[in-house]
Amino acid sequence: MPQDVVINFKDVTVEYDGKIVLDKINFSLENGEFKYLIGDTGTGKSSFLKLIYRDVLPSAGQVKVGNYNVSDITERQVPLLRRSLGIVFQDFQLLPDRTVYDNVAFALEVTGKKRKYIRQRALECLSMVGLVHKQQNMPGDLSGGEQQRVVIARALANEPRIMLADEPTGNLDPNASRNIMDLLWKINNRGMAILMVTHNYDLVRKYPAETIKITDGKLSKIDPLKLKTI
Repeated sequence: MPQDVVINFKDVTVEYDGKIVLDKINFSLENGEFKYLIGDTGTGKSSFLKLIYRDVLPSAGQVKVGNYNVSDITERQVPLLRRSLGIVFQDFQLLPDRTVYDNVAFALEVTGKKRKYIRQRALECLSMVGLVHKQQNMPGDLSGGEQQRVVIARALANEPRIMLADEPTGNLDPNASRNIMDLLWKINNRGMAILMVTHNYDLVRKYPAETIKITDGKLSKIDPLKLKTI
């Protein structure tokens, strides 16, 4: 895999109970690139992402993420693979009984980092998303947009090269959605590769980037400016 390619699918097939969900697909994401992944519900977008963080293994073909061949790594290497990814979920998945600071710090604590470094890095990530002043708040005290910014801060904590954003604006109002997109683009402009799954075609048109659609198990490129609101 070329050094500037951070995710590479080669002839990847995913099959469940005899049904082909992804059919011999090829895909690559380069360092510092931003791509959208779109498709109707049930077309395989979740399976696509799960292949990257090894929650699903390909039925055939090869998935490489950074230096990892996803099918060949040991169970012990799986956490290392996942730490190389920053994952942003639609439903936040914050720890409700921990402060904003502790939610971000937890991502570093599990890696065994020293306390001084954890504090420095957690505050640095909260600063990136504009929430240092909310560090002692509980997630339930925050708006949806603020909670998603905490999720992004947590995703940045281990300094990944790649961010996977799974419907990051799905639960947000239009203004909060634009704020999250502005933040993601800022992060991308600093050099991080981002793959974003979305149904929000308005945002794709407003923030155009290469757009890939899954249809009947196959991938195709779509002109983001020609997408119609659904």
